Amino acid sequence: MADIKPTTPVATKTTATPVKAKKSSNIISWIAPFLCIVLGYVIWRFLIGHPSNFTNPDPNGGFWPSHVGPKDAFSRMYEGGIVVPVLLGTLFTCITFVIERMLSIAKAAGKGNINEFIRNVQFALANKDVDKAIALCDKQRGSVGNVMKQGLLKYKEMIHVPSEELDTDQKLMVIQKEIEEATALELPMLEKNLVFLSTISSVATLIGLLGTVIGMIKAFSALGAEGGGGNASAELSVGISEALYNTALGIGTSAIAIIMYNVFTTRIDGITYGIDESGFTLQQSFAANYK
Repeated sequence: MADIKPTTPVATKTTATPVKAKKSSNIISWIAPFLCIVLGYVIWRFLIGHPSNFTNPDPNGGFWPSHVGPKDAFSRMYEGGIVVPVLLGTLFTCITFVIERMLSIAKAAGKGNINEFIRNVQFALANKDVDKAIALCDKQRGSVGNVMKQGLLKYKEMIHVPSEELDTDQKLMVIQKEIEEATALELPMLEKNLVFLSTISSVATLIGLLGTVIGMIKAFSALGAEGGGGNASAELSVGISEALYNTALGIGTSAIAIIMYNVFTTRIDGITYGIDESGFTLQQSFAANYK
């Protein structure tokens, strides 16, 4: 029973705080895509679809003005249809979460090289200088340092526990449990919002293709209405080029999402490896120095 009492309240305290933070951050994460789509519509409607960009603008305006005769390639994107704002919103969502993950993972990586940090902690523990090791964790300020610090605090506590109360194996189990709890708090923050990038990487291309198909249907419908007249082929070519803007925008957004997702997962794997190595270091050091 002695090894259960000190660990039970720790688990209770550490699980309350991250749950609140996770709920609030998820609300913000789900609001962001909606705001990005609204921004996409504003840009499509009032910037790309500004009347000055067309030779025959629609004077009535409204939600989706029927402007005709785009003056340049940029304004021609407007005629890609209502799918364009969705694609622009998807692109802005991708950029938003790329920036958010870059900042979060950079913070989680901490200061300095992780491998060098772990070696310095190992050296301090080899000299039985736990306080110096804790000070190194405070300087590191990353996920590895946070997990290492929690383990070191429990490590320091177990040094002063009499062997009659807990033997070495039991102390190691207490340290291991503390490390696992600290790790469980850090990993969700590292992987948060990556699901948006993985979803965008596949959905953006499909939305682009949907816009292209809709544009092709409209182009061929116009061709049928013309009855194959002299300007029919020219109008068909223009319609197809306008429809392909959707494909280009969707593929470009998907490419950005895939590349950044792989970059972030690689960096997270490096941090996770550092966390695992730090836990192994603490247990090996304690087993060697305090048998």
